[in-house]
Amino acid sequence: MKKAMLLGGLTLTATLLLAGCGKSDDVLVVGTNAAFPPFEYVGGQSGDEIKGFDIDLAKQIAKDAGKTLKVENMKFDSLIVALNSGKIDFIASGMTITAERQANVNFSEPYYEATQVVLVNKDNNSIHTLEDIKGKHFAVQLGTTADIMSKKYTQNITAFNTGFEAIMELKNSKVDLVLFDSEPATNYLAKNPELKMIKLDFPAEFYGFAVSKEQPELLASINKTLANMKANGQYQTLVSAHIK
Repeated sequence: MKKAMLLGGLTLTATLLLAGCGKSDDVLVVGTNAAFPPFEYVGGQSGDEIKGFDIDLAKQIAKDAGKTLKVENMKFDSLIVALNSGKIDFIASGMTITAERQANVNFSEPYYEATQVVLVNKDNNSIHTLEDIKGKHFAVQLGTTADIMSKKYTQNITAFNTGFEAIMELKNSKVDLVLFDSEPATNYLAKNPELKMIKLDFPAEFYGFAVSKEQPELLASINKTLANMKANGQYQTLVSAHIK
C-alpha cells in the first residue's frame, strides 16, 4: 500500500512539474513591443497595462480560441526569435509582411495598410522628394521596416530599441530625420509639436500577425477571427477607437 501511495505521489508530482513547464494550454501568449502607439503601448490606470489596437484584436483572437490572453512585452527585433523558440504563440506588433520575414514565419491575412513617413524638426525645409533624403542621417527603430528600408537611401543610420528614443534623437538635433510608420508617427507628432511630418512616395505596406510555421491551426483561427470582426463591424469599431 505504501509503495502504491508512493508511486501515486511521484506520478502526481511529475504531472505538476510538467504542468509548470512551458505555456499552459488555456493561455495564448502574444509577443509585442509596446512602444508603437496606437497599435501597442503602455498605459491604463496602473500605468503598466499594455493596450492598443493590436492588443484588442489579440484579445478577440484569444477569446474565440477559448483561451486567456497573456501579453509579453519585448524588443521588436527579438520577437521572431521568441516565436520560433516557442516562448510566445504569435506576434501582434504592427509587423509588416515582408518576403524576408515570410522565410521564417507565417503571416495572417493583412489587417492594416500603412506606409512610411518622415519626421523632421519644423525648421527643416530641405526635404520634398525621396531624392532629398539620400545620404541624410536617419534614426529608426531597430528591426522595423524603416530600419530595413532606410538602407536604400543612406548608410548613416542610428537604430534604437523604441520609436520614442528615435524621436528624442531628432528633437536633440543629433539626426536629420526619423523614418517611421504613418500612424505611430502621427501619434508622436501630436505630443511633439516642434516636429512635422513629410509624406513621400513610399510604397504601401501591410501588417499581419506572425505565427510559427508549425502552427497552421492557430493561423487559421486568427484569420477566421479577423474575417468575422470585419464582417460584423467590430474591426471598424476598433479602428475608430484607436486610430484618429
